[in-house]
Amino acid sequence: QVRRFGPPLFLLALTAVFHPSLAVAHGNVSIEEDICVRRIGGNMVHFSAYQPQIEPKAQYCTDIPDVGDTFLVVDLVDPSLRNLPVGVKIIQGINENEQDEAKTIAYWKPVSHPDGVVRGEAKLDKGLYKLIITAEGLSPSSYLLRVQQIDYSKLGRAALGPLALLLVLGIVGYE
Repeated sequence: QVRRFGPPLFLLALTAVFHPSLAVAHGNVSIEEDICVRRIGGNMVHFSAYQPQIEPKAQYCTDIPDVGDTFLVVDLVDPSLRNLPVGVKIIQGINENEQDEAKTIAYWKPVSHPDGVVRGEAKLDKGLYKLIITAEGLSPSSYLLRVQQIDYSKLGRAALGPLALLLVLGIVGYE
């Protein structure tokens, strides 16, 4: 005799396995697991982007949904960074040649930030950008920013859960 799980328990288990982002959103992860956190010489920084003209309360990390004026905020999580000169540079494209000034979109010179927040604004067009954070005496850290781009790997992962659910429902319906 085959024991079958009830539909609600089975669907919940499938959803948790194939679509974990429903169970754990960005705000519910520890800072060490946050995709918006990077390290500069062992010190943590957290990056956020905002486009209030498009979505007033939304906070983005590396996937920025639309073009235009974007507020960029780097939180200096570790207090030791607040006494060091910290700067930010945004380069259009993902070219490793950071010396190419023609592709620099924004630059905030390194200064100390006693409040622990580096703020700036940039007008971003569709495409890929590299945001580089530097702190005096420490190795730099960077983020790849995708502006109005489709991340096909994320789209594929997001589709796995619903597709698996449809497959199971199709098999159950067929029986």
